[in-house]
Amino acid sequence: MAQLKDDCFAFGGELMPVTDALALLRERITIVVDPETVELRSALGRILSADIIADRSVPPHDNSAVDGYAVFFEDLNADGGTRMPVTGRVAAGHPLDRPVRRGEAVRIFTGAPMPDGMETVFMEEDCEADGNDVILPAGLKQGANRRKKGEDIEKGSVILKAGQRLRPQELGLAASVGLQELKVMGMLRVAVFSTGDEVCDPSDQAPEGIIFDANRYSVMSMLEGMSCHVTDLGILPDDEEIIAVAIGGAAKDHHVIVTSGGVSAGEEDHVKGAVERHGSVDFWRLAIKPGRPIALGRIGDAAFIGLPGNPVAAMVTFMVIARSVLLMLMGASEIAAPRYAVTADFDYQKKTGRREWLRAILSETVGAGVSVKKFCSSGAGILTSMVAADGLVELPEDIESVAPGDVVQFLPFNEVSG
Repeated sequence: MAQLKDDCFAFGGELMPVTDALALLRERITIVVDPETVELRSALGRILSADIIADRSVPPHDNSAVDGYAVFFEDLNADGGTRMPVTGRVAAGHPLDRPVRRGEAVRIFTGAPMPDGMETVFMEEDCEADGNDVILPAGLKQGANRRKKGEDIEKGSVILKAGQRLRPQELGLAASVGLQELKVMGMLRVAVFSTGDEVCDPSDQAPEGIIFDANRYSVMSMLEGMSCHVTDLGILPDDEEIIAVAIGGAAKDHHVIVTSGGVSAGEEDHVKGAVERHGSVDFWRLAIKPGRPIALGRIGDAAFIGLPGNPVAAMVTFMVIARSVLLMLMGASEIAAPRYAVTADFDYQKKTGRREWLRAILSETVGAGVSVKKFCSSGAGILTSMVAADGLVELPEDIESVAPGDVVQFLPFNEVSG
């Protein structure tokens, strides 16, 4: 396992803008997984560890884009229709078994390889069959309805770069050049637990004063969506000694430890003290809302991410901070999820100096484009808001207010939930 630098999370000081914090992390974080080779079907969501160079062109030969008739353009009459004998038939996967001759037409089907030398295809519906001949209309341009060899991919070109996270389209591209296996970064091994005497696992009932643990299930699902290997360590009580033993043991065979709850400075928040028995906790004063009490640190060679206890804050800070940290540790070249400009359909006042994320619902008005409405409640414990919303409106530190008609940045949940 690669080792993180001792000071990779050591920022301290006053409240820090999240963009500055992520930039510093980008400079300091070390990739902690080694490359491995996996089958193509097992590569979804993984990080490519080496450039892929195509060793063949796609398509590998000129082919027809339509069903119709292939001809030599120079054989066509310049001032009217052309009658030609149809002397062959070419279907996809079945190239013509002889050289073609000038003055003939070949029946051809979509995807079929073009006979050598022929470069123009008439669509079937534009032509008139007459016995063994075909009558071709005037006016078609040379090269019409032909897909050229290498039109999509040229042999020797780099089609995918190291550091890319592999989606279905990247896997399809790799398959199109004949690859059965890919070299990817190894999976992060991540241990997850919740803390708190007040939480228990979901069941048919909960004792008085006890709540069901939602955070662990949300966090584990997002980690698995990132192709991490997740170990569920369950719920730990508000006991620093028990927490210290658990996280110290987990750090020995995991790359990352993720907790929720217990990372602020209250008398019953024991996670920070437990982590500091084995390592360090830094970087837990971010100028953000929700989720200011987020902790990053080290436990031995493992990274530590301490998420807030409120369920919305836990999910949002995972999406906008922890996810980026994990992608850095995996070796991803792109850690920032795309934002989209949309029109606000709400009023909002905020403090300057901190970045906020508002849960928002997309709507579309004919002729007015896409707009967003702020979810009615902004409480960090209102988990139903994460179900009702489509994503987050991101308001930078210098924004003081939002009015209807303002352009805001929208971060869809499907970009950051896995």
